Amino acid sequence: MSREFQVTVDAHDPVALSYFWREALPGYVHPAPPGREIPEGVDPFSVWDDFLAEMGVPEDQRRGSSALEDAEGRGPRIFFQQVPEAKSAKNRLHLDLRAAPGLEGPERMTALEVECERLVAAGATRVQRFEPDPPMSGGFIVMTDPEGNEFCLD
Repeated sequence: MSREFQVTVDAHDPVALSYFWREALPGYVHPAPPGREIPEGVDPFSVWDDFLAEMGVPEDQRRGSSALEDAEGRGPRIFFQQVPEAKSAKNRLHLDLRAAPGLEGPERMTALEVECERLVAAGATRVQRFEPDPPMSGGFIVMTDPEGNEFCLD
């Protein structure tokens, strides 16, 4: 039996970073507060802000965390927590986003470039492209999210 897990990301602005990762991970959504629903087209954090206000959480503490969940329930939950310190070194753990499954060679790299451009427009930074090196690597692109956390398009 496998064990469920959550990926936790330290962040300066958990809410803003969760919006970026929602864009980077199609199919992931912000979960609704307990006993609430997030109507179609409504900003999830307007619902969370109302909920937290009703719970008596001071306004300056309402953006201290955020989460994303796979709407299909297959992938891990991603939790973003506010920390006071800035990122200071390379990640020891990063995410590989499978942006070109089943593709090889130039077709694969073209698909990765298209996804790279989309994520740069959403706030990511392109770091470096690694060309295919069969049989060990099909090629990938290293990127960072808006807070400097490394991830790869693979």
